[in-house]
Order: sequence, then structure tokens, then C-alpha cells
Amino acid sequence: MSSLVHHITVDCRDAYALATFWSAVTGHPVSPDDQPGDPEALVALPIGPGLLFIEVPEEKAVKNRVHLDLQPDSARDAEVDRLLGIGATLVDDQRRPDGTGWVVLADPEGNEFCVERSAAERAATS
Repeated sequence: MSSLVHHITVDCRDAYALATFWSAVTGHPVSPDDQPGDPEALVALPIGPGLLFIEVPEEKAVKNRVHLDLQPDSARDAEVDRLLGIGATLVDDQRRPDGTGWVVLADPEGNEFCVERSAAERAATS
């Protein structure tokens, strides 16, 4: 017997707004069933669990115990710039002079996530 992870659920203050941000991050749309003001919103991904945003009354208070690691299909640094441009904020920069490392960003509600090197960048340094 086993279970499949169906959704990764994120507590938030504005489900639709945060889903819209993550829709832009992933390139996949917010579910057409979800509208501004709805207490939940889903970004279905073609592979793996969907991202489900659920409104809760409390603000985020501490660092996430679980976070997403993103591997862009383009260069890591270009993706970091793109994400900063759509509303992410820089939390910590772990890039190293040799090109390895990652960048910790936060979404508009403060949920941390990391941007790693692309597969092509990893292959070029191995």
C-alpha cells in the first residue's frame, strides 16, 4: 500500500493572487474554476503534484520547513532576474564564483524557494 502526493498546499492570505504568481513562475495556468476572491486556487502541473493555495487568517511567521527547489529551463541567473521582475524578493544568494550554488527567493507572501542551476549549466560543469 502507498500514497501519491496529489498537491503541495501553501497556506496564504490571497489564494488567487499567489496562484497567479506561481502560474507565472511555472508557465502553467491557474485552474479556470478558480477566481479572484476564492478561498483556494490551484496551479495544476503536467508532471507531479499540483500547487494548491488555501487562504488562512494568520500571516506567515517563521521560515518554511518545506520549500520548493526550482530548476529553470534557461540559465539560473536569467531566471532569478525574471522571478525578481514578477514579484519575488531576494532572501539569500548562495551563488559561488565557479558558477555553482543557488539563490533563495521569496514569493509575494514570503514563502521561500530556491532557484538552482539549469540542467545545461550542471552538465557544463561536470
